[in-house]
Amino acid sequence: MGLSKTTIFTKQQNEIALFAKAFGHPARVAILQHLFKIKTCVCGDLVNEIKLAQPTISQHLKELKNLGLIQGSVEGTRVCYCINPEKWTEMQKIMHSFLDKEIPQPDCC
Repeated sequence: MGLSKTTIFTKQQNEIALFAKAFGHPARVAILQHLFKIKTCVCGDLVNEIKLAQPTISQHLKELKNLGLIQGSVEGTRVCYCINPEKWTEMQKIMHSFLDKEIPQPDCC
């Protein structure tokens, strides 16, 4: 979606779409699941765990970090990643408000 087109949607619609992007690739889902399981991680550990090339893992980490769902800290030559609890909670609230709708009983279909 081009930047110019995002302006016609509400802030909430754009946020939902961005958060949904995090779950749009199974590698990002696997990274998030792994980070929840072990609480912190080093990029090399993710390569061994998920069995993807390091540059691929780095690209997915970059996407998750840009969305704010993970955060990283530099420890020497390594970067440790973990879930960003504030952003995760924000995402949960936004997605819950979107997904927690009663299914209407349509007169069609």
